[in-house]
Amino acid sequence: MTISRPRGTRDFLPEDTRCRRNVENILRKVVRNWGFQEIITPTFESLELFTLKSGEGIVGELYNFTDKGEREMTLRPELTAPVMRMYVNEMQARQKPLKLFYFENCFRYERPQKGRFREFWQFGVELIGSDKADADAEVIALASEMLKSVGIRGDLHVNHLGVIRHLLSVLETEQQSRIMRLVDKKEQQGLEDYLVEISAPADLRMKLVELITLTGSDAIQRARMLVGDIPELAVYQELLTLLDTYGVEYTIDFGIARGLDYYTGTVFEIYAEGLGAQKQVCGGGSYQLIKLFGGGDVPSTGFGLGFDRIMEVCTIEPEEAKPVVIIAMETTRLDAVKIAVQLRPYMPVHVDLMKRNFKAQLSYANYLEAGYAIIIGEKEASAGKVMLKDMHSGEQELLTVVEVIRRLGDQGSKNGSAVQEHIE
Repeated sequence: MTISRPRGTRDFLPEDTRCRRNVENILRKVVRNWGFQEIITPTFESLELFTLKSGEGIVGELYNFTDKGEREMTLRPELTAPVMRMYVNEMQARQKPLKLFYFENCFRYERPQKGRFREFWQFGVELIGSDKADADAEVIALASEMLKSVGIRGDLHVNHLGVIRHLLSVLETEQQSRIMRLVDKKEQQGLEDYLVEISAPADLRMKLVELITLTGSDAIQRARMLVGDIPELAVYQELLTLLDTYGVEYTIDFGIARGLDYYTGTVFEIYAEGLGAQKQVCGGGSYQLIKLFGGGDVPSTGFGLGFDRIMEVCTIEPEEAKPVVIIAMETTRLDAVKIAVQLRPYMPVHVDLMKRNFKAQLSYANYLEAGYAIIIGEKEASAGKVMLKDMHSGEQELLTVVEVIRRLGDQGSKNGSAVQEHIE
C-alpha cells in the first residue's frame, strides 16, 4: 500500500529545499540588518484567538480540532494574531518599539490551486508601539528591500484608509465594514448595488466610486477635491515623503482596502509578475489588535510575505561549494573515514557507504557533481598522502591532508598554522 501526501501539501526534494533555504537566508539577513529580531510561536493555538480577530466565519477555513482536554484548538492560519497574543502574554513591559519577525508554516483548509496550498509558509514582520508615519514607512521600505534582495521587482501600491473611512463615517459601522470588504475584493458592481440597497446618499455614492479609482501622482490632489483638506491626507503625504527618502518606488492607490476592520491607517500591497491572478506577494499596514487580546491600546504595523509565491518567480540559484568525494579501497576504508573527519570542518565530504568498487565510486562522484575526488590507495596511505583529482580537468596531484585543506578549504587557506594544529 502506498500512502500519498495530504492534499494541498508538498514534499520538497533536496534541490528544492536548497533553493528555499537560500532565499530564506537572504531574507533573514535583510530583516536582521534592519534591526528586527526573530520570534517563534506555537504551531497550534486556541481557536478563539482567530475567531476574535477574524470572526466565526473563518472557522470553515481552519484545521480546527478538540483536544483531549475538550479545548477548541486550531493549526495557525496566519501569524499576526499569535504575535499579538505573545506580546500581551510576555512582552508588554519591554521598551517600544518592538521590531519582530517570523518565518513559519501556516495552515488553511481551502481548495488547493495555483499559488494556494493548505500548508504554506509566511515570512512576516510586526513593528509594535508606534503610530507614526516613520514606522509605516520603514516597514514598507523593508518589504520592498526584501523582495529586491531576491531579485523580485514588486509593484507597490499604497493607501491610507483614513480617507475612505472619513467619507464613510456617516454610515453605520457594519455598513462601513461591508463596503470595505467589497472595495478590497474589487467587486465594483456588488459595491454599487449595496450602496443602493442601504440608500446611501447619492453624493456619497458618487464620491466613493470615484475615490477608489484614484491612482497615480495626482491622486492625493484629486482626493482632496472629493473629501476636503482632511488631516488623514496630510498623514498620507508625510508617509509618501518618507518613502521618497527611502528611494522606494510606489503607486498611490485609493482602491487598496485590505477589507479587515482592524486596519487603521496605512495599507499596502505588492504584486509580482508571472503569478497570474494570484500575483500579490506581500500585504500589510497599520492595525489595532492588541486591545482585542487583553492588552492596552497599542498601535502596530506589519506585513506578511507569501514565501511560496516568491519561490514561484524567484530565479536566484544557491551558491554552494561542490562536494568532495573520498574514494578508497577495501584496505583503506578506515583511512577514508579518518580523513573525512579531518576535512568536514572545512568542506562538504562524502565517503563510500555501499562498499562499491573503485569504478563505481568514481561514477558516484560524477553523479554528485563533485568538484574533487580524493583517492586513497594503499600506496597513498603508506606515504601519509592522498591523490587529489580535479573532476573537471582530470588533473591529479599527490598532497597531504593539510595541503588539501589549504587548497580547498576557506578557513584552511586563511590560517595554515591553525589547520596544522587542528589536524595534529
